[in-house]
Amino acid sequence: MNAPLILEFHEIGADALPLVGGKAANLGVLTAAGLPVPPGRCVTTEAYRRVTERSGSLEAVFDSLEATPATDTRGLGELAAMARKIILDAPVPDDIAEAVRRGARGPVAVRSSATAEDLPHASFAGQQDTYLNVIGPDAVLEAVRNCWASLWTDRAVAYRAANGIDHRTVRLAVVIQEMVRAEVAGVMFTANPVTGRRREAVIDASPGLGEAVVSGAVNPDHFVVDIATGRITERRLGDKLLAVRPLPEGGVEHVETAADGACLTDEQIGALAELGGRVEDHYGAPQDTEWAIDGDGVLWLTQSRPITTLFPIPRRLPTAPAPSGPRIYFSFSVAQGVYQPLTPMGQGVLRLVSSVAAGVYGITVPDPREGAPILAVGGGRLFFDVTGVIRSRVGRTLAPRLLDLMEARSAVVLRELARDPRFSVTQRSVRPALRRVARIATRYRVPPRIVRALLSPEAAHRDAARVEAELRARLASPEDATPLERLDLVERTIAAKVFPVVPTILPSALAGLAMFGLASRLLGDRARPGEMLTVLRGLPHNVTTEMDLALWDLATRIRRDAEAASLLLTTPAADLAARFHAGSLPAAVDGGLREFLATYGVRAVAEIDIGVPRWSEDPTHIIGVVANYLRLDDPALAPDAVFAAGAAEAARTITALSTRAGGLRGRIVRFALGRARALAGLRELPKFLMVTTFAAMRAELRTIGAELTARGVLDSPDGVFFLTLPEVRAALTSAPGPDEAPAAPEPVSASGPDGTRPLRALVSERREEAAREGRRRHLPRVILSDGTEPEAVAAPAAADGALTGTPASAGTVTGLARVVLDPAGAHLEPGEILVCPSTDPGWTPLFLTAGGLVMEMGGANSHGAVVAREYGIPAVVGVARATERVDTGHEITVDGTSGTVTTPRASSRPPDGSRPAGGTGPGRASG
Repeated sequence: MNAPLILEFHEIGADALPLVGGKAANLGVLTAAGLPVPPGRCVTTEAYRRVTERSGSLEAVFDSLEATPATDTRGLGELAAMARKIILDAPVPDDIAEAVRRGARGPVAVRSSATAEDLPHASFAGQQDTYLNVIGPDAVLEAVRNCWASLWTDRAVAYRAANGIDHRTVRLAVVIQEMVRAEVAGVMFTANPVTGRRREAVIDASPGLGEAVVSGAVNPDHFVVDIATGRITERRLGDKLLAVRPLPEGGVEHVETAADGACLTDEQIGALAELGGRVEDHYGAPQDTEWAIDGDGVLWLTQSRPITTLFPIPRRLPTAPAPSGPRIYFSFSVAQGVYQPLTPMGQGVLRLVSSVAAGVYGITVPDPREGAPILAVGGGRLFFDVTGVIRSRVGRTLAPRLLDLMEARSAVVLRELARDPRFSVTQRSVRPALRRVARIATRYRVPPRIVRALLSPEAAHRDAARVEAELRARLASPEDATPLERLDLVERTIAAKVFPVVPTILPSALAGLAMFGLASRLLGDRARPGEMLTVLRGLPHNVTTEMDLALWDLATRIRRDAEAASLLLTTPAADLAARFHAGSLPAAVDGGLREFLATYGVRAVAEIDIGVPRWSEDPTHIIGVVANYLRLDDPALAPDAVFAAGAAEAARTITALSTRAGGLRGRIVRFALGRARALAGLRELPKFLMVTTFAAMRAELRTIGAELTARGVLDSPDGVFFLTLPEVRAALTSAPGPDEAPAAPEPVSASGPDGTRPLRALVSERREEAAREGRRRHLPRVILSDGTEPEAVAAPAAADGALTGTPASAGTVTGLARVVLDPAGAHLEPGEILVCPSTDPGWTPLFLTAGGLVMEMGGANSHGAVVAREYGIPAVVGVARATERVDTGHEITVDGTSGTVTTPRASSRPPDGSRPAGGTGPGRASG
């Protein structure tokens, strides 16, 4: 049966997306819901298919697009122009032309409706064209042809390439909709796109057709309305100097206006907010709508699409106790420097660890696999519900102070929330917290460990080495272990071995940091700005620093072999990694790399996620870093020399500070700073041992994945990381057929299996969802249960074009910026200033050749800050939106003493979700 060429709106259902595209599908759904949509019809994708398939030339364009990277905008633009010409030159069959002409009744808007458009995960707003006030059958047919060609605008092709959409799978339908002779029109979000607050309508309005608003050609009136109450909470009038009006003969004109006062009455604003609430309720998700009010005062809804840029509100598992009142969620993922979504297995492992930690703290956890009750998931990232912390007298005092050291921007946000009457103190007594802390301290012998470390740092290091040796001895399972026995080992090890390394080793590091704090207090104003941070340069006993210097040593050895060095400098890292696995690298490279990976191959970028491949599995990143090191030819900048110089400078500073303090105070300062240097480096060891455990358990899970692949349950062993622990156990115990999934509990980050659903399909869906979420650029540090991002509500403005943050490593450097969002494959020229969202140990090899560091995350004692100090490079952390406001290749100055970053420009780009001034092209018309 042939697909129809034309469908009326009332004939279109939500399942018609492949035939009518996103825009028409939404208009059909809105029409069926009884919402006030102007009548119209759709020229289906069947017409586009028949027109384009007559020309085989598009196949060659598809092939070229597949081979063109998303970053090659010039190449994509040339191919887009080729595709447009092919479509515009293609003849339109008579039956299609006649069907389109029959639908041309009166003035209409002709609007593109692509199959990859207005989707829950990507709106594609403004990527294709719209033609307003089209009059006459021939003009409508021509507008339809131009809409077909607009599927191949430069912006549409680039957008699809950036979002991983296969160009072959996208087709275009065209909406032909009766024009609304709008007196006032505009756009309305049913959630605030800047702050994220749900059920808060944001309305932009201007006289005439809505094109003036959506294209950015006018400064509209702006209203913010609480949908629940109809209360207008913000009112800002624009100049509205331009209006778009329809012409009698067709088309539109831009007319200068001199509008006084608001173009909407309070009653109309309330009616718009009420309509927005109805639309959102119908879809069950916030919507980006376009609307118009005609000369008779009738309100029309001309378009609705999901708001795709809002970060999902974190949700607890259904079995967790339902929280009451507004909640505060703190991002554990972002605090750990992990911007990518965690794999389902990675989430499950961290949930298990959190259950152990919660149990130690005295919190009851009904099901350890579900995690601590305060855990929630949003966008594949883990969050802590810290509402109880802020509503506790002890918590609101201590938590921000701790975050001052680790994540200063979040500390500012939490202090502001503590002033919010919705989060007033309900737990005033300090006794419950003291009892819990005392119980933990007693259980893990924390006070004796601190005393022992202060009396003898060497003893503390021996204790840490013993803990490490005992842990490693218990990580391997017997070679003949069954998959279920291996899974038992994974769950038992994660539950029993991971968390205890923290209270066992960390007290020694905390003793060193406490001594540093004591010296700072004793010195007071005697210490000049930046001097105290200098004491922590070249810090010994830091496993991450030792790793980076070992990598530098490997590069130094390779440099002595001219042939090996040339190979690394001229061959792509991915090709070298393949040769490494094949055993065909030169001996100097192969032997040194294997030696390095034997100790540090357990690490990775985003290493807290057990689902992420370790460097021992894929050394591409490490090989690329070594190649970068080979480009550093200034002996004075050699990392080992810089590190040694930093240690020497720290020793001189301790002498100077103790002398300046004098007498008994000076002797205490010298002792305290000496202990700080001897012990503070241990702060990295607990995480390294946790990651070591994760790497061993990852190997066990891959073996299990291989078994499930052999049974036909999975397509590849790594698919196991897109399942949860209960799902894996159910798959192993129920012995399903080759393609049937067993009944399983609801997974962490996706809809649960239905009992018969193929696990391979579930894994594929989760991979796709992770890829989509991985493209999300903006992640909130703190988000409320109504979707509000407190940091966005009160974002501070930088003074005099300077970006401000937290001083992390003293000194000033001016150099070229290199913005890096993912360290894998990143190239950093010696002396360039690294600008990044955050870091974990997987990033730190880049630090060795960096001239300075700017991070969006972190505090003075966060991981990146510590390593930057140890390498002696100036660093500022906690710089809001640094990766957006600094451009690669621009000269910037980093002042690690004052905490400022000076740039040639300090742009204030609109946050994700806002409509940028300057417009989005003709595709955003709303007349």
